[in-house]
Amino acid sequence: MLKIARGRISTWAVIGAVFFMIIQVVANLNLPSLTSDIVNNGVAKGDISYIWKIGFEMIGFSLLSVAAAIANVLLAARSSQKLGQNLRSDIYRKVMNFSNDEFNQVETSSLITRTTNDVVQIQNVAMMALRMMIMAPIMLIGASFLAYNKSHQLSWIFVISIPVLLICIGLIMGFAIPLFRAMQTKTDRLNLVFREGLTGVRVIRAFRQDKFEQDRFEDANQDYTKNSIKVNTIVAFAFPVMTLVMSGTNVAIVWFGAQLISSQTMQVGNMIAFMTYAMQVLMSFMMLAMVMSFLPRASASAARIQEVLALKSSINSPAQPENVKADTKSLVFDHVDFRYQQAEQTALTDIDFAATAGQTVAIIGGTGSGKTTLINLIPRFFDVENGAVKINGSDVRQQDVQALHEEVALVPQKATLFTGTIRDNLKFGKEDATDDEIWQALDIAQSTDFVKEEGGLDAHVEQGGGNFSGGQRQRLAIARALVKHASVYVFDDSFSALDFKTDALLRSQLRADKRIQQSVVVIVAQRIATVADADLILVLDNGKLVGKGTHAELKATNKVYQEIMRSQLREGEAEL
Repeated sequence: MLKIARGRISTWAVIGAVFFMIIQVVANLNLPSLTSDIVNNGVAKGDISYIWKIGFEMIGFSLLSVAAAIANVLLAARSSQKLGQNLRSDIYRKVMNFSNDEFNQVETSSLITRTTNDVVQIQNVAMMALRMMIMAPIMLIGASFLAYNKSHQLSWIFVISIPVLLICIGLIMGFAIPLFRAMQTKTDRLNLVFREGLTGVRVIRAFRQDKFEQDRFEDANQDYTKNSIKVNTIVAFAFPVMTLVMSGTNVAIVWFGAQLISSQTMQVGNMIAFMTYAMQVLMSFMMLAMVMSFLPRASASAARIQEVLALKSSINSPAQPENVKADTKSLVFDHVDFRYQQAEQTALTDIDFAATAGQTVAIIGGTGSGKTTLINLIPRFFDVENGAVKINGSDVRQQDVQALHEEVALVPQKATLFTGTIRDNLKFGKEDATDDEIWQALDIAQSTDFVKEEGGLDAHVEQGGGNFSGGQRQRLAIARALVKHASVYVFDDSFSALDFKTDALLRSQLRADKRIQQSVVVIVAQRIATVADADLILVLDNGKLVGKGTHAELKATNKVYQEIMRSQLREGEAEL
């Protein structure tokens, strides 16, 4: 907890909260003594002026206590909320710098829970720490000392009531703490099932799995609910127990205090003050118990957040990066081997090819042959095991990561659009892009017509581009990449949702565009028609480069390429 809070919370705000809390407690501790004075010296003697005098002092201490409490709450709330804000920002920045390896270690649903629910748990405990955790020890020590001063004869009552209270609270917390720790894991599970249900709702309906998914969510929901009911029921016993102990303590104080008063060894006002101090002592223990009940869950949350913050990205910029800018653009794979973490076999073996500005490299192969894995090495989403990936003559591992990403424009398999407008989405790679540049990119991507029909560049884009068809989303994603001025343009099976005519027109526009001619274009595709006119075609099979050349060369000599052609000819495509 302290490690999480360090550097993310204002030291002066904490000092201020502690200062005002001390003032509040001191003011509250003075009130029972003043009440005792009013009863002993004012009421008992009938001295009205003394009663008014002490009464005004009590009002002053009360107002001081209220003012200090308000100041403490404001500072505590500001500090706890600032802590939450900083934690969320740090987690988000950390996640944005993760490589694909780190993303594979923590599920998306868990990251969402850690950024929201776990941070809230820490915020709540931070607020309690600056309120109850400071108040309770000060009040406990002060009230105990003042109670003893009022009547040391009755102090033995604490020897019985406090251990009884501690034993009861200890038993309650012993049952509750493991359940609190389980809450976060069950929250992860609930978020995972709910998120999968929302994102996959069309698939669920198409396969008539509504009942199955509803039952799955219901199981996770019931598991979470049962755990919550159980832990809250256990914690709820703390309040009746506290009331019982307090009531028993009051009875004992009145019973034995009355005997002391009758023997004239104790004044009535002192017994009243002692009773108030006794309640403050017991309330202090109760506040500490409440804080302790929240600590296990907050501690589990802090550990989960620290786990994310402690993850070290495997992709980092070197201390002295090489310049990625160059007049002549190029892409080279120099005998590259790649293996996923903890995998026994390499995903890519001895991948070797080179391309220069103006050339188009096409990658084709069966499912699972390593096409996407290969292109993920270009923007350095992963690091190679052997060999080197070079852009503009420089190893990507020797380049600044941000500078490298500026030189690579990637269109992933799944076209991802963000909530906003078409203009906002297309400026993603080039913030200062003009409308003319955007329309030019849309024209190349064969998107101009439907964008105009939707209302132009200011047309609204729903989350994930849900208000566009799959082909429209892909074309907008392609246009977004084309707006960016990059050394390498990578299209990862980005033409799969396009019809043959649109596919052909788009590729023709790419070849004709002067700016794109100054860069290297990499296309991953399943269709022979998409890759046939590429300058260099790479044929992958089980992570190995089994063919390299032009369409005519591979058609004549490469068995894997010939098999792909025959499979597509059977599907009705004309021979190329």
